[in-house]
Formats: sequence, structure tokens, C-alpha cells
Amino acid sequence: MIVFQQKILNLIKCFRRQWPLFSNSERTTVCGADCMLMVLQLSMAEVNKQHHGDFTVSLSDVLETWKYFLHDKLGLSYENMKEPENYADLKKAYHAFLARSNMLDLIDICQKCYGLGLVSEDESIAPVQLLEFISGIMNVKENNGSVLCTPSTLVNRQGQDNVKVTILAKKCVSSYLSLLVNSKDDLALAHILNAPDRGLSREAFTNLKHASQERKMSIFLMATSFIRTVELGGRGCSSSLFDPLRVHVKGLSNFVNFIDKLQEIVGEILNPRIAGGRILSTVKMHLIKGRSNGDPFCQAVEEVVEDLDLKIKNIIDSQHEVLTANTTGVSPARPKLHSINHGTVYCGRDTVKVLLVLLDEEAVDPPTQNKAELLYDDESLNLFGITSVLTLFRSPAQSNGSPKPLRQRIHKSMDEKKIKMQQSSIKSQFACTYKNELTEIKDQHFLSSSQVPTSIYPAPKQHLKARYLTEGMNPCRDVPVLGTLSENVHQTRSYTEMGKLSCEPSKNSKNEQMDLNNDKAIYDKESESSLQKNAKRPKTSNNPQKDLDSKIGGKRKHSKAASKNKLIAGQAKLTHFFKL
Repeated sequence: MIVFQQKILNLIKCFRRQWPLFSNSERTTVCGADCMLMVLQLSMAEVNKQHHGDFTVSLSDVLETWKYFLHDKLGLSYENMKEPENYADLKKAYHAFLARSNMLDLIDICQKCYGLGLVSEDESIAPVQLLEFISGIMNVKENNGSVLCTPSTLVNRQGQDNVKVTILAKKCVSSYLSLLVNSKDDLALAHILNAPDRGLSREAFTNLKHASQERKMSIFLMATSFIRTVELGGRGCSSSLFDPLRVHVKGLSNFVNFIDKLQEIVGEILNPRIAGGRILSTVKMHLIKGRSNGDPFCQAVEEVVEDLDLKIKNIIDSQHEVLTANTTGVSPARPKLHSINHGTVYCGRDTVKVLLVLLDEEAVDPPTQNKAELLYDDESLNLFGITSVLTLFRSPAQSNGSPKPLRQRIHKSMDEKKIKMQQSSIKSQFACTYKNELTEIKDQHFLSSSQVPTSIYPAPKQHLKARYLTEGMNPCRDVPVLGTLSENVHQTRSYTEMGKLSCEPSKNSKNEQMDLNNDKAIYDKESESSLQKNAKRPKTSNNPQKDLDSKIGGKRKHSKAASKNKLIAGQAKLTHFFKL
């Protein structure tokens, strides 16, 4: 296993020496086996969102696609395997993610090294061996041959938990180093954005992701641009007041300023050994800040930092040995201070190269055997505020339905408002003004039409209606429905000129009934019989039309006189206002 890892490291060294042939940046990082699987999971979730609307994918689908993907990329036979759904889109999304993050996976580096002829036949790696290494089969074979299966005990469970915490601590420290040398690594930023807790939860990461997609830049560069705009001001400062990232200014400022602090160490300290140690100690103090000494996470971070510091020392020592062996008997080269304008020379370049070698060694580590803990949320790791990459990249639930239901709700609310806004009739508004007057007009009309002697009690409505029907008279009343007295007079005059009365039912029959009830018309059977006996039959005439006109004219004169006597305060103004 170690020999095979050394072969892969030799391929990566060839890539570092000839990096312009592979990538556009010297700071391109290598994507290991676990990183490749996580990128594949995110790509599958993105394709599912495009085709089905859900940014999610099951573990079984990921593992099946992972197997097919490795065989296809290595050029191995996959005849017995079924091609995953939307596989072309999946491969495109996978390589697009790596390109945005300025990363290359192990398979791409090996194939390009073989294609460019940078590797001899002795150092070449068979595709089947690379498949077994990336998929974890090689590691399983070695463990089965050397390690005996022990029963699960409490000690073993505690040991497994400690291993999980150690892997988590190593991932956090490595992600800080990766983001330090490669600011486009979105996967590394997802691991450490809220480690330690800065209040930057899933919502903050989602807002950053959307903003970076709109501006077509990496998530870290988007966060840095936003914080610089807020701190320094400028033309875009006013627009940032309405930015959703404004809520997360404190946490983002803490994160960006900490990365700036690490970059200052790289730029100010020329010695890579001292700079590497300072960077690791700064990251350690930042991760364990606010935690107790007995915290397992603190202990794991201290162990990881100590191990990485020892690796940095070994890398620098090996580089000096190689440099000494290659320069024996050769005149010394010019100092590097004279090569300011040559290539990609920058301050702290030696430190960055050491950190890249350190990350390359981490990339060739064997993959994690438990894929579920790697890809999905783990309850034991949630206690440390760590969220899975799939959960972070998944945007919060949003309704993407059609606007039809919303339109229906708006129309319904508008209809309800229209019903409430409908104004009542003029009759109902001024019923208190005309109540007594109209009641008296109705009583007089009923009595005059039936020629009943004057009484203080008005005639019952139903009884009078029956008399109209029996005598063949018109049962409809010329009582005004709406409007003022002037309107009533105008309507009566028009009816008189036409020579007939309208027989349409009155809309205010309920109001008239209430008026009669309010006047407390109390009649019993004896009063009704006496009225029928004493009532005089109207005399028949040869000209019934003249009699009817005379009755209406007399009623109109009487109503005018009554209206003058019944006027209340403001009645004259209202009558004049509503006059046609």
C-alpha cells in the first residue's frame, strides 16, 4: 500500500514540475478519493435538481454511479453495469465543479502524465490498481490479511468515536491550508466556514453560494469582496445595505479576517519551516478557542497539528537533500530577489510550495470505508457543529410552483373586499330621517284607498292587501323605494301622467313591515270585524280614471304638508342635495 502511494506521489510531483501543461494556475490542488466521491455526490444532486426539482440523492445511487464512473473514466470494461440516468450531464457537472474549484483528480493527473510521456514504464500504474485504490478495495484486502475482527465492546466504540473526531479535525486543518493556497476551493470552504462556530449556518452558506453564482466567482472570493465593500465603502456600499449577506457581516468578517491573518504569515515570513509552524499553531488556537482542555476535539486537533508540523519538517529536509545533490559541483545560482518579474514569483512562494506538497500527501491517503458517514450527516459529528456537504449545498426549500394558486388567492381577497366595500342604499342611510314621514304616507294611502274612517291605529298590512285584491283594485303602493321626498313626488307625478301605476313588488317590503311593527299596530279580531262593518263601500262612477287621479292628487298635497311639518335639522339641505 505504501509503495503504491509513493508511485502516485511521483506522478503528482511530475505534475508540479510541469504544471503549465496541466492547469492555468500553479496553486491547483489535487482531489483525493474522498474528495472525488463528494464532488460526484454534489454533481448528481445538481443533475437531479435540474431534471426532477430535488437537490438530493440516495446513498445507493451514489455508490452505483461511483462504480460505473470509475470504470468509465479509467477506460475499463463496464458491459455488465447499467449506465446511470443522465450520465452525460453528470460527467459534465463533475468536471465543471473541478474546473471552478481549480482542482484536478487523481485519474486526470495519471492520464495526463501518461499522455505527455512524463512517467517511465517502471513507475507506471495499471488502471485496475488505481481503481482498487480509489474505491478502497486495496485497503480492505490488506486489512483482512493483517487485522483480526474483534467483538464490539465499549472500548472499541469509544475508539471508533475518537477516530471519527480525529478525521474531522484533520479535515478542518487541511481545509484551512487548502483554502489558503487555493482560494477557489469551494469544497474546503464548506468544511470550515462555521468551524469554529461563527453563526454562519446553512442559510449563510446558501446566500454566499447564490451570490457567487450570480457574479461567477468562487464562494470565498465572494465573501471577501462583500466584506471589503462593507469595510472600505465605495460605489457598491449603498447596494450592500439591501444584500441578504448583510445579516451575516459579523461571521463573514471574522472568517475573512482570519484567512487574511494566515496570508500575512505566508507573506511576511520567508522561512517556510517557521511560516508553516506558525500557520498550524494559529489554526489550532482558532479551532480550540472556547473549548476545554479535556474536549476530545481539542485533543484531536493538537495531535493533527503536531503530525502535520512533523510532515512539513520532513518535506523541507527532503527538498534540501535533493537540492544539495543536484547542485554539487555547480556554481551557485543568482539570489531569488533578482527574479521578481520572472514567471509566477510572489512573496512566500516557497511556503506555498511546501503546503502544496503537504496537501498532495494528504490526497493520496486511503479512502474512508464508511461512505455514509462521509457523505451524510452524522449525529456524533453534529455536536461539533459540522454539517455534511450535501446539506450545505442544498438550498433551503422554496416554492417553485406556478403563480396560478397565488392569483386565485388574490382574486378571492379582492372579491371579499368588494363585498365589504359595497355601500348601502340611500334609504338605509337616511331611514331615521324619513321613518315617521313615510309611515304616515303609507297609512294615509291605505286609508284613502279603502275609505276607512280615520283612526289612530294604522290598518294591518295583510288585511288591506286582501281588500285590494277582493275589490279588484291595484295592490301595488306608490310609496317611494329610494331617494328623498322630491324624488317620491316626481315619481308620483310621472305615474299620474301615464294613467297607471306600476305593479312591480317593492324592494323595501321588509323595511315597511318593520315600520309597521315599530308603530305597534295592535288589532284583534273584534276591531277587524268592526272595521269591516263600518267601512263604507266606495261609490261607483262612470269615470274611474278621474276618481283615481283625484285620490292621488289629494294624497300628494297631504304628503307635502306633512313633510313640511315633519322636517328635522338638516332635512332641507339633504332634500335639496338629492333632488333630481
